[in-house]
Amino acid sequence: MTTLPGTLFRTALQDESPLQLVGVTNPYHAVMAKAAGFRSIYLSGSGVATASYGLPDLGMTTLDNVLEDVRRITSVTELPLLVDVDTGWGGAFMIARTMKEMARAGAAGVHIEDQVQAKRCGHRPGKQIVSTTEMCDRVKAATDARGYDAFVLMARTDAIANDGVDSAIERSVAYVEAGADMIFAEAVSNLEDFQKFKAALSVPILANLTEFGQTPAFTVDELRGVSVDIALYPLTAFRAANRAAEKTFNEIRTKGTQTGVVNDLQTRAELYEYLDYHKYESKLDELFESESND
Repeated sequence: MTTLPGTLFRTALQDESPLQLVGVTNPYHAVMAKAAGFRSIYLSGSGVATASYGLPDLGMTTLDNVLEDVRRITSVTELPLLVDVDTGWGGAFMIARTMKEMARAGAAGVHIEDQVQAKRCGHRPGKQIVSTTEMCDRVKAATDARGYDAFVLMARTDAIANDGVDSAIERSVAYVEAGADMIFAEAVSNLEDFQKFKAALSVPILANLTEFGQTPAFTVDELRGVSVDIALYPLTAFRAANRAAEKTFNEIRTKGTQTGVVNDLQTRAELYEYLDYHKYESKLDELFESESND
């Protein structure tokens, strides 16, 4: 019997502390993440907006937009996938639909946040959050609709920027009481504040280590020292790929050739190895041979 994705995520969380959760923006990067030894992967709402639609992370993508990327990624790997569902795309019924569709698409779990519907990137100024009561209603709607018990429901709080750490912790306690399995503490700026979250909560805590934001690039050893459970790198590989693409485009355009960047490229042989290309090619050869003998 196939192990459910949510169960795989929870098992990985037990086996690795903190669990390194690396973001992917396409199926091929999911394949590469598995080859690198990661136990779980992540799909960022910002990543979907930017990589798949060329849009800023300002609540401009839909449930169906995100589901399309979820299906593509889960079709090529059994690594458990945690998905950013922003604010759930609506009221209680829409949040319930989001939960059911994410489970059906093969996600291991989701995180839902306490920003208003017209949300912003979690590390940008000007964020507005809903009341604790409204967010608890979101969590309750999501909890009631989960497709199976092990499906992960993580609540994200963006309250630190506006109301401070103590308020964010108070909110997080309420979210857990409403049914959240884990807490995503957004834009934490120091290790001591992570310790405060852990002291107040009995559920796993996620640290978002996104670059160029409010949270420093803490090491896994530093996070382990304050009992953080999950270390998230949501768009690191995407940013690296973007810089490489920028360099390549400029090289070709200005030099009239790609020879200056060839040594930086993944080779055809390396690509084939990741995709197990030769196995497929051998199977194709067998089929052609069989047809020629008939």
